[in-house]
Amino acid sequence: MLNLTHVRGTVAGTIEAGDDWGVANDQIPGAAFHTMVRGVAWLELDGHPPLHLMPGDLLLLPGGPHHRLVSKPGASAEPFDRQASRQKMTTGGRLTIGRGGAHTRILCGSFSQDAALNAQLLTLLPPLIHLHPDPERPTDLVLHLLAHEISGIRSGTATVRDRLLDVLLVHIIRAWLMTNEAEPLPASWLTALRDPLVSEALTALHGDVARDWTLADLAAQLAVSRATLARRFSALVGQTPLAYLTNWRMELAADSLRSTNEPIGPVARSVGYTSEYAFNRAFTRVRGMPPGRFRTLAQAELSHPEPGSASPTTTGKSDR
Repeated sequence: MLNLTHVRGTVAGTIEAGDDWGVANDQIPGAAFHTMVRGVAWLELDGHPPLHLMPGDLLLLPGGPHHRLVSKPGASAEPFDRQASRQKMTTGGRLTIGRGGAHTRILCGSFSQDAALNAQLLTLLPPLIHLHPDPERPTDLVLHLLAHEISGIRSGTATVRDRLLDVLLVHIIRAWLMTNEAEPLPASWLTALRDPLVSEALTALHGDVARDWTLADLAAQLAVSRATLARRFSALVGQTPLAYLTNWRMELAADSLRSTNEPIGPVARSVGYTSEYAFNRAFTRVRGMPPGRFRTLAQAELSHPEPGSASPTTTGKSDR
């Protein structure tokens, strides 16, 4: 899913703060990310009480909402972009704020995903994920490497930082899946990964997407009854195993149609359809247009994107 949605991390910059400071972050496309390298701060997020941040704390705000990082609750916060522009800060650079010497350092970044696909990842996560330092957790190792990279300019620093963020996101999601969330989330493939049976079912479907799956085949592979599999899968994912498989196949097909010139026949066979007619019907039902028209519109959009226009590749129905 990470590969298909092209989720990518980018380091926006590092905040070096002294006393009495505040940074307001506007709505960020994708997800916002902050980690406390040293010092303390507070997060102010609408609908949540102020959150005290300590060294090693890690924050992920999947919806990229407006939020504030401040030296103390209620402190005045100036927009990040305005402060960065005043200091002529470049992407990945340092923003020096507050009075006196800097004793707080915060690494700030973001994650984006391909909005042209129905399959999504970031939108399935809770509004706020807050992880405390844990020496047994791989996130701490990745954060240690990130801290090393921001401590000075080296060959390939920008590339290393961004790739480390990609690795970090995987470990953040893994850590979140292992926690017991108090707030229930809507059914989805992501939250279903917490269930061993459904997780194994998803792994099987993704591992052999072109197989002529039936519910009986899948249940037999998992050594469980069809009724049990159907009930648990539908309750946790929000759709039946075969409906999920159809949607996933159409996501893979849509990505191929948009990014390659492979004829429709081979694309159909790669996702389990021996009949091009059956594939066209399934694709049209999910995407709202036949695969040929989808390809024409999607590739034209990639070649000549129109800022602010709605993407034709996001139209159509989806059981997701």
